[in-house]
Formats: sequence, structure tokens, C-alpha cells
Amino acid sequence: MKSTFLRLALLLMIFPGCLISGCGYQFRAGGEPVGISLQSLAIPLFKSTSSEIGLEADFTKVIRNEFISHARVPLVPEERAQMVIVGRIYEVSTLPLAYESRQQSVAGQVSTYEVTSSRTLRIFLDVQLLDKARGKAVWRERNMTEKTIFIVDTDPFVTRFNQERAVEEIARRLAKRIYLKMMERF
Repeated sequence: MKSTFLRLALLLMIFPGCLISGCGYQFRAGGEPVGISLQSLAIPLFKSTSSEIGLEADFTKVIRNEFISHARVPLVPEERAQMVIVGRIYEVSTLPLAYESRQQSVAGQVSTYEVTSSRTLRIFLDVQLLDKARGKAVWRERNMTEKTIFIVDTDPFVTRFNQERAVEEIARRLAKRIYLKMMERF
């Protein structure tokens, strides 16, 4: 019984190592990109062709913070950078998700109407990593998207606040995806 337990324990310790060594995955120092040499990076202000105003600065700030907090690559102005992350927000959509039915009496007539209680916010990006020396894209994703839900309140200021928090959440998720796409390209 004891030898069976020891064999099982040994097998459980060796098996994961065999899987990792066979898949081609290599452990890398944290914050260094896989498959490319990267000495410096610029992340200029994202552009936006959506009708939402002010998203560009918020998105750029969140994405820069993701690289500052995790990467060992210096962020520099675009004219001094070896590579540049270029992004464009091309669509922002909000769709009703849940409704509440309400009744109201006006001049003796009872009306029933639906009020949105939550909405889905979805943001679409076109993002690419450009190698300035070669003048070519290292990678590009034309349809990077994320979505989240926010609560609609009777107070429009609360609704706007909830929507802004939803935009920040989406920006954080997209920043992580951009970081992973660039740094862990296996």
C-alpha cells in the first residue's frame, strides 16, 4: 500500500513536467516579450471614430498603466520608440438588457411603459504593434472587443457614473489582452 502511494506521488510530480517540456512552452523572465526583441515602446493617444467623447484619453491611460506596472520595457515618446502600439476605438454600443414595466395615470388614462434597468456596453478596437524600423505591423487585431453590464438609474448622473465605471472595466480588460498579445506570443 505504501509503495503504491509513493509510485502515485512520484507519477503526479513527473507527469506535469513531461507535459510542459513537450509543448514547446518556455518560461521567460516576467515583463519581457516572447518572440521579439523590444528595447522601447510608445503608446500614443488612441484615436476614436465612435460618437462617444473622451474615451481616447481614458483608454490610453489604462493601457499605459498596464505596461508600466508589468513590462520591463521603457515607455518613451513615439519619435524615440522602437515599436508603437496604435489603437482606434471604432464602435461603442449600448443595448438594453433588462426592463421594468411601470404604469402611470395621465388624465384618467392608465399607460404601461417599459423602463430599461440595465444595459450592455460593448467597445470595439482596432489595435496594432508597429515596428518603426521596418515600417510594418508585427501584429494587428482589427476586431478586439469587450463588453460589460451597467445599471440604469432614475438619476441620469448615477447612470452616467455607472457607464463610466463600465468603460473603465472594459479598458482594463482590453489593456490586459493587448499586454498578453504583445508579451506572451506563443
